[in-house]
Amino acid sequence: MKEDMTLSCVDCGTQNCKFKDRTYPDFCLTTNLKEEDKEWAMEKYDEARNKEIMIASAEVEYEGYCQWSRVQEIMEFARKIKAHRIGIANCIGLINEARIFAKILRANGFEPYAVICKVAGQAKTSVGIPEKCENIGPAMCNPILQARLLNEAHTDLNVVIGLCVGHDSLFYKYSEAYVTTLVTKDRVTGNNPAAALYTAHSYYHKKFFPNAPKPTFKPKEDTDK
Repeated sequence: MKEDMTLSCVDCGTQNCKFKDRTYPDFCLTTNLKEEDKEWAMEKYDEARNKEIMIASAEVEYEGYCQWSRVQEIMEFARKIKAHRIGIANCIGLINEARIFAKILRANGFEPYAVICKVAGQAKTSVGIPEKCENIGPAMCNPILQARLLNEAHTDLNVVIGLCVGHDSLFYKYSEAYVTTLVTKDRVTGNNPAAALYTAHSYYHKKFFPNAPKPTFKPKEDTDK
């Protein structure tokens, strides 16, 4: 490990902040925390609806732990925070998923309101995107307009379905309602981005660690001889 490497929570092997019966590492963010940072965060939970959101989130986690799908979790969460009009910010490539989700919402007493990523049909070059990017489609994604239209629709909770990396960042920034994500797009893994992490040391090893030595696999010895 490089001496100048900054260590953080991913480098901890104890997670004592949760278990409380282990040893904190020297670089632990909890033990090195500035008191004003902790107080700032705790005070924020009393602002606006943050406390209500935190309590509802914890209750959903507890009540549906390893039982509810994320679709159901979102609906239960929406009920707890009294969200009725549910905004959907979806990628055009996941329009079928958005339609199914909207159908489920309606069947459960909610009012879905969706804005697709290509809304307004603007050319990619209109905002300075290189013309070559139009080879996979001329119309730009418009996450800022998606957020504005959902804001104008006075949605109570917004749900992201498959917005592109970066486009989702802009949507989160401009959405006035709280946002949760139902589907994270990954065109290679069938919208299961964690698959690349689970195979990082097998199928994806060469792609993610190009300078690392190739892993060797020794065949199991035949003990029947």
